[in-house]
Amino acid sequence: MARYDGRVKIGVVQFPGSNDERDAVWAIERLGGSAELLWHGDRDLRGADAVILPGGFSYGDYLRCGAIARFAPVMAEVEEFARSGGPVLGICNGFQVLCEAGLLPGALARNGGLKFICRPQPIRVENPSTVFTRRTARGRVLTIPIKHGEGRYITDRATLATMEARGQVVFRYCTPSGEVSAAGNPNGSLDGIAGVCNEAGNVLGMMPHPEHAVDPAVGAGSADGALVLGSLIESLAGARA
Repeated sequence: MARYDGRVKIGVVQFPGSNDERDAVWAIERLGGSAELLWHGDRDLRGADAVILPGGFSYGDYLRCGAIARFAPVMAEVEEFARSGGPVLGICNGFQVLCEAGLLPGALARNGGLKFICRPQPIRVENPSTVFTRRTARGRVLTIPIKHGEGRYITDRATLATMEARGQVVFRYCTPSGEVSAAGNPNGSLDGIAGVCNEAGNVLGMMPHPEHAVDPAVGAGSADGALVLGSLIESLAGARA
């Protein structure tokens, strides 16, 4: 596995209620990158080459998932960074924050079964051409854990058609064999959508947690999350070379 001796620096935002930020830092460093926690009240990304908005329950999700975090001081910097082409990855609650901030289309709603789900989940790669998926291939099935109560992706059909045409659907829930069907859809997401990107491809939101699947001895028994986070590190390292 290639290592980059800390040349790539990824900032991980810590909101009140975040609970996966240190897992994300550990995963990035495990894969050879450098990671630093960024406080929600800061207005400085400290020279980060990319930003991760981690999972958890930012501000307790008291209003609506991600709705309060969207107004955190650091998000002004994250939005400017994203709009200038900087890579931003939102995981679970981070995905919700990105949708609330208008950096990604659609929204996340209560799971179809109205129950919290926590388990390893197969997802199928739909777009391997982003900075987050360059280590994958179209149609490849990854096993990455999910743990959410409001992960059902929704949008209107016209927006979805535009997203499909632009390659903005990056991951879909599926069965272990790669079939996108009701049997493989854990939360009722529209068309099985598990992750989407913006039109430029530099902002990705996904409900599964790649930071929990970078070592087969930990968590899901899978290292498929390393394909996502490792893709980001390699893309950044390549841009610097």
